[in-house]
This record gives sequence, C-alpha cells and structure tokens, in this order.
Amino acid sequence: MRRANALQKVWAEDETVNISQDMLKDLIETVATRIIDHAEELTDLDKAIGDGDHGLNMKRGFEEVLATLDETANKTPPDALKTIGTTLVMKVGGASGPLYGTFFMALGKAIAADADAAPLAGVFGEAVDAVKKRGKSNAGQKTMLDVLVPVHEALARSDEGDIGRLRGVAHQAAEATVPMLATKGRASFLGERSIGHMDPGARSSALAIEAVCDVLEDRI
Repeated sequence: MRRANALQKVWAEDETVNISQDMLKDLIETVATRIIDHAEELTDLDKAIGDGDHGLNMKRGFEEVLATLDETANKTPPDALKTIGTTLVMKVGGASGPLYGTFFMALGKAIAADADAAPLAGVFGEAVDAVKKRGKSNAGQKTMLDVLVPVHEALARSDEGDIGRLRGVAHQAAEATVPMLATKGRASFLGERSIGHMDPGARSSALAIEAVCDVLEDRI
C-alpha cells in the first residue's frame, strides 16, 4: 500500500512502526492538551444532547495522561498506548472512558501482535472494530464511530493517505453528525431533538486525530 508524505515515514517501506520516543512524547502531549483545551466546547456539545459531562470527563482523563507523560513516553508504542487506554478507562467517566480506553488499548495490542508487519490501516481498523464491539454500535448512529470509521476508510485508500486529507476527513465527519438522528447512547433518548447538534464524542475524536496530524506534519 502506498502512503504519502508524513505517513510514509512513520510507517516505513517494510511496514514497521518508525516512531522515536521524542515523537511519541510529542504525540501524547499534543493530543492530551488539545482535548483539555477544548473541554468547555465538548461540555457545551454534550449539554445539548447528553449528560453535559463529556468535556470535564475527558479533561480529567487526559490530565492524568499528562501527569505520567515522561514515564509513558519512555515505553514502546504498544505499551504506551496500553497505558493511556488503561488510564482513560479508570479516570474518564460515563461511556467515553471505556470506549476511548478500548480504542487505545486495541491500537497498542494490534501493533504489538505483529510489530514487524503492522499496516497502518489494518492497525487502526482493529482498534475501530474493538470500539464497535465494546459499544455495540456502528457508524451512522451519531457517535465517535462516525469519525473513526471514515478516517479508517481514508487510510485504506492509498490516494487519501496523506495527513492533510486525513485532517479534513476527521473534521468533516464530525460536522456530518450535526444533521444525524442519534440512535445510540443517551442522545438517542431525545429522538428527533438530537438532530441539529454535533456529537461530542465525534468532536473529541476529530480533535485527537487532528492533533496527531499536526504533530506529524510539523515533525516530518
């Protein structure tokens, strides 16, 4: 599979993961900081169709991730991802903690399972499938999967594997949840009143993916 720009350098020609400890630390810190900085926005989105605690919960979880940043960044990428996932499960309340935690832990497990031949789209896809299984949900139900699934599909297409397009896919996918009818989670209780609001989980997922894209473009 052909990969473009920064992705081609992170996933080397022989399919091996090529992330230094310094880059790993930058990725973790940037994602955590991005979520924390947007906590108020995420809370406002969740107030419209949920419990109103998504931003605060995510902030609490990623503040804990930052608190152990140096230790986590000194681990291998699979172990670092497992640590982040475990932290989010323990510290983030509601449904978001288990779902985000599952994503990071599954991502680490997928890389570790075949570290010498772990294609990016395949690794990301395994993590997305784990979220689907954990949440018993799929794309189209107004959840974080409405961002994760389109990003995975873009990664699987060689002509859309560059960073700029991935950022755009994530952003547009989150925007696309606004006219959706929620059929999963607390927002589903609102029925048609859920229409017209962006899903907070989709927004936080897009923020995380955009943060990763920013780091890769800046460093590579």
